[in-house]
Amino acid sequence: MRKTEDPVVARGPTEPILSAVAGLHRPGLLVDAPGAAEVTPASATLCAPVAALDSESPAPEPLANSVAPSGADSRYLISDLCVFLESYLPPEQISECYRAYLFGAEAHEGQKRKSGEPYIYHPLAVTRILAEMRMDHQCLIAALLHDVIEDTQIAKEQLAADFGEAVAELVDGVSKLTQIDFKTRAEAQAASLQKMLLAMTRDIRVILIKLADRLHNMRTLDSMSAEACRRISRETLEIFAPIANRLGINWVRVELEEHGFAHYWPWRRHVIQRAVQRTSGARLEMVSTVETALKRVLHQEDIQGSVEGRRKHLYGIYRKMKEKSRGFSELVDVFAFRVTVDRVDTCYRVLGLVHNLYKPVPGRFKDYIAIPKANGYQSLHTALVGPQGIQIEIQIRTEDMHRVAESGIAAHWMYKTGSQVPSSPTALAADWLQNLLEMQREAGNSVEFLEHVKVDLFPREVYVFTPKGCIISLKRGATIVDFAYAIHSDIGNSCVAARIDRRMAPLSTGLRSGQTVEIITAPGARPNPGWLNFVVTAKARVNIRGHLKKVKSREARAFGKRLLNAELSAFSINIDGVDPIRLATYLEDAHLRDLGELLDDIGLGNRLATLVARRLVGVEGDDAPSRAVSDGDAHSHRLSIRGTEGMVVHFARCCLPIPGDDITAVFSPGRGIVVHRTECRNLGSLETKGDKRLNVEWSEKPEGEFSTEIRVEVSNRRGVLAVVAGAIAEQGSNIENVQTTEKDGMITDLGFQLQVSGRAHLARIMRRLRLIQLVTRITRVTRS
Repeated sequence: MRKTEDPVVARGPTEPILSAVAGLHRPGLLVDAPGAAEVTPASATLCAPVAALDSESPAPEPLANSVAPSGADSRYLISDLCVFLESYLPPEQISECYRAYLFGAEAHEGQKRKSGEPYIYHPLAVTRILAEMRMDHQCLIAALLHDVIEDTQIAKEQLAADFGEAVAELVDGVSKLTQIDFKTRAEAQAASLQKMLLAMTRDIRVILIKLADRLHNMRTLDSMSAEACRRISRETLEIFAPIANRLGINWVRVELEEHGFAHYWPWRRHVIQRAVQRTSGARLEMVSTVETALKRVLHQEDIQGSVEGRRKHLYGIYRKMKEKSRGFSELVDVFAFRVTVDRVDTCYRVLGLVHNLYKPVPGRFKDYIAIPKANGYQSLHTALVGPQGIQIEIQIRTEDMHRVAESGIAAHWMYKTGSQVPSSPTALAADWLQNLLEMQREAGNSVEFLEHVKVDLFPREVYVFTPKGCIISLKRGATIVDFAYAIHSDIGNSCVAARIDRRMAPLSTGLRSGQTVEIITAPGARPNPGWLNFVVTAKARVNIRGHLKKVKSREARAFGKRLLNAELSAFSINIDGVDPIRLATYLEDAHLRDLGELLDDIGLGNRLATLVARRLVGVEGDDAPSRAVSDGDAHSHRLSIRGTEGMVVHFARCCLPIPGDDITAVFSPGRGIVVHRTECRNLGSLETKGDKRLNVEWSEKPEGEFSTEIRVEVSNRRGVLAVVAGAIAEQGSNIENVQTTEKDGMITDLGFQLQVSGRAHLARIMRRLRLIQLVTRITRVTRS
């Protein structure tokens, strides 16, 4: 990808590069110095809720640079980077970083960014961000070279030879997948993100480089087209800002959200910012009053600490308006105050002091010191009624907690904490990465994996206890099944019941903070597909789907073999007697890997067994889905339905067939077959849509229970429902659902959905109900 434009190195006065790189003088490159997003301290009284911000009329002109980095006019040189690195890296490592810079400048020579500046400006700015996190020299070298594999002719092997295998792995982990053809942009994006996230599980520095890369791209997004700005901003808000939050790197998260907000919803941001500025004067005076009061209280109690008042960033305000469906004027905690002290016990002393100073708001106190957040964040949060009745939020933490709150996992490099306590960001990140590996193993494809990751990145806000007192943090709305999978996937797969605070509870019960949950498991239990209707965590969802896919694949293969053998029996052979050469030729023509994949396709209804059988025995035919096959020549043998086929045989909800009914079946691609009663009125419409029929019959001894519906017309008397239900129970049937409809005040229709073993069982139930004097009529229901 070499270009014939001007060299990437800017021409300018030569800079001395300090003692560590003496003799390597080279013209210094200028880049914009990164900084935090511009913040205007103020508040507002905007009354309209978020819905009123939805009119995306063109944003006003000032928005174009509303989130420009501070200090945008200053310039940054490679020599400045080397000087900064002297504060924490030895000279030989700084020399390696400079050598990587020269290598990258040569590799990107002639390449330009969309803004027109030399491309090397971007890697240098990314490295500056990571240097401010005090990352190690390998990470900095990888940052300087992070685009050479993707955008130049440099191969991973060359990087490994020049800078080591660790650097090459980091660069490769950040690089997108560009050598594979994808059907859609979404699939390509998902595959590249999956590759990056899996590389992150091997080395967390991969995601730190990518976050710094995305941060600088967001700072310089104005040079992109409007469509590209929205696409990149949406990805930033949905993926990268939540990852930064999950790793506890708060300052990166805030800046990513502010830039993404400005470019994805520019008008909404403008409206909120204008409202904040409109009432800034009175609120700023209140902030000053509260700060003075807090400092005075600390001084009176001889407590050493700092007090800082701040306005929440604009995206945080917008998100709260959206989540709570409130207008700006209804938000009561737009301003927050941070009190930083020396020790943990002092935090609780200060909590008592501020509660004496202002009245606390009931139910708004959170102790994240005793129970840290999932990303390791620790602090005391309390809401108070401040001056003029305005609610304020106060956060109380130690200096160490503040560093972790801002830097998260990056604090491991910044302060060399080496902390491996269970609540440290490093340990918590390791647990999260392990969950990512598990999700990747169970996910069907990269798009599905990415969806699970998005779900997992939402903040967790429910804290529940195991019987042994361990704390499990879950997303708000989590159920008992989510809790079981959070402990271990095997416990989730085998759970059958649970106790909440020593009382039995359904598995779908939502959990609240402070509850103690005990999971009851059984050796032969397995996930229920119905769990997918109420679980909310990604780990639970991906494990349930993964297990069901494995079960469905086994059942589809076994059922497909039955279907194919039934068709081959007409030619007096079975699948084992098929000519291997003819089978291999068919598999190659159909683009299938092996016989197992063919049987899967047949079992799931994607291929017709009769047409496959013809091809395998050499009879002319084609299994193209467009070919219509009549009952007479397509299915000369009936397939027996046992009721134990699992997820590849479905019983139609429109007619609810049971053993003893005359039945037929239609293929449903991707699901298997759907069994109907032969008199079902929906069969005609299915045939007009091209659905293929299959001749089936009940086996001599069907197993299990089957759903059916009956309508019982009764006289409207007290207790009649109990009498009818008791009679049904006497006959050994389980009632799945009951519906009542009053007809004229004297007569009531009772609709029962029952589980029966067959028509004979249903007949016994109906004969028993006719003996009840209050019953006037009984019919079996068929839905239209």
